[in-house]
Amino acid sequence: MSPVDSRAARRAAAAVPPVEIPTLLLIAATYLGWLAITRMYARWPLAIVAPIAALLVTLHSSLQHEIVHGHPTRWKPLNRLLAIVPLTLWLPYERYRQTHHAHHKDERLTDPVDDPESFYWAPEDWARLSPVARALLSVEHTLAGRVLIGSFLRIGRFLWLESRALLRNEPGVRAAWLEHLLWCVPVIVWLKIVCGIPLWIYFLTMVVPANAIQLIRSFAEHRARQAVPERIATVEGSWILGPLFLFNNLHLLHHETPGIPWYRCSAVYRRERERLLAINGGLVYRTYFDVARRYLFRVHDVLPHPTGRVPARTV
Repeated sequence: MSPVDSRAARRAAAAVPPVEIPTLLLIAATYLGWLAITRMYARWPLAIVAPIAALLVTLHSSLQHEIVHGHPTRWKPLNRLLAIVPLTLWLPYERYRQTHHAHHKDERLTDPVDDPESFYWAPEDWARLSPVARALLSVEHTLAGRVLIGSFLRIGRFLWLESRALLRNEPGVRAAWLEHLLWCVPVIVWLKIVCGIPLWIYFLTMVVPANAIQLIRSFAEHRARQAVPERIATVEGSWILGPLFLFNNLHLLHHETPGIPWYRCSAVYRRERERLLAINGGLVYRTYFDVARRYLFRVHDVLPHPTGRVPARTV
């Protein structure tokens, strides 16, 4: 739990019912919507099918994040079953669960080694990169670059790191991937045999755009700062992407109390806003248009971590 917890936010998380009906209904609607729109591949133009499918895969990813944090029931095996279907094909749920919980060790946020979701580099690793790699990563550190090429870089880097973990036989990695590949079978059967969608079309026109949308959320949500709350951004007033992200754009509130369900985040944030802004150090954006205005073609921050590690290493 973050050191910036408030009693009001904790009470809101504690008041969650044992079964969250809104989340269960949303999960059912997402899976049914995905089945319906992919089934329309042979009947409707790809220009209609692909964007709708991409939005549903994005929403499914947001739901997986919600489930990682203990929703929508108090029965972990059931929650896991609801989340494990791999609509993205490339990301095993169990590996996502493990790395995301590591990300929530708030005192390590933005650390290039300990935070699996950090976009920063350890200075010595950055120094070893070629000029071409540095230029490409700098482009990806703009919002335009993150959306256009970020999915390919992030997916590629994740699979590369996972392949190394598999070769080293790190605990639990092979089991997670075996389980994932088994769950991929019904998804692939549905896509290829039932719907007639070539996997490359599904991946390039639906999965990659869905990941690009998620990367809009993660683009500016953390910065390297001394105080933990000042490392966590908040994007307010996002009435389109906010619901699609299940209000994870209110990111400081989420890190402070991840037990609050998505459908209560806005109300809790409104009550806690003054306190959150006071500890946030001004790392607040009005909307994602505000993020785009600042960083569409400008880098969000330096890529080598400003202090090397979190906290700064001593000599």
